[in-house]
Amino acid sequence: MTRYLIKVLNISEDRANYLRKYYWETYGTTLAGLMAEHNLDPHPYLEFVHNISLDDLEQNLELADLINSLKGEKFIYTNGSRAHAKNVSTALGLINCFSQLYGTEDADYIPKPKKQAFEKIFNLAKIDPKQAIMFEDDPRNLVEPFNMGMKTVLVGDYTEGAYIDYHTSDLNSFLHNIQNESF
Repeated sequence: MTRYLIKVLNISEDRANYLRKYYWETYGTTLAGLMAEHNLDPHPYLEFVHNISLDDLEQNLELADLINSLKGEKFIYTNGSRAHAKNVSTALGLINCFSQLYGTEDADYIPKPKKQAFEKIFNLAKIDPKQAIMFEDDPRNLVEPFNMGMKTVLVGDYTEGAYIDYHTSDLNSFLHNIQNESF
């Protein structure tokens, strides 16, 4: 992202890092900030920032089995592109666990954590938030789903928040432990 900002805005690395953080904090994503403040076309940006090697990712077949054991349909929704979600989930061996992949383009480039983004994706996926659970690594992206009635799981570093129903730093263990429980 920093390299893209340097290239497109013709700015220093320090300024690019500052803007990246500012856009993320102000708009939800760097892309949303670039679109709002520079009327940037999102397609070249998404292509550039997602043109990364996934060679270091390893398939996690145990996680695939655990996800497949969960009841109901499973979806991916990312602030990245749908193509990036496909590439990453394929590299992890998880692509067949999900009935649909949604990217930022499916939310009209409105990013999580904005309520409108979730409403758009939940409508597309025909999700009743009161009958669903969301797994997320960014705590701010759990606030609106929680407010809409979803159960929430923060995956990663522990953070306090009334909008976090569950927390785990190990998704495999978490899913293994809840196999026989009902959310």
